Amino acid sequence: MNATEKTLILAALKQKTVTFPDQTHVRALGQGTWRMGEESEKHEAEIEALRVGLDSGMELIDTAEMYGEGASEELIRDAIADRREEVFLVSKVYPHHAGGEALKKACSKSLERLGTDYLDLYLLHWR
Repeated sequence: MNATEKTLILAALKQKTVTFPDQTHVRALGQGTWRMGEESEKHEAEIEALRVGLDSGMELIDTAEMYGEGASEELIRDAIADRREEVFLVSKVYPHHAGGEALKKACSKSLERLGTDYLDLYLLHWR
């Protein structure tokens, strides 16, 4: 991708953002990771795909503890190891972990798999 193409993509991405109540602004287009991290032979290609997305201006990466039973989170760890500050990182908790100590444990495990000490947004997976 040349500089002009990257500039055009970034300009398009900046057109639509979401603003949270704390005034955090995030680009509306991000990267989902369902089914990523499940096949070891795709590991490097999936890391490259996430990094190309970041290089193109997509700052949001979405995952969940259920995606590959944590394999997606581990893949993301490898993809963002030296770029955590560039990423608005979203993960989701299983409904059966959504309370009390189970929630704390699930979040801690996600953070460990992701190789970070914080998430930007943590959601309940399903209603």
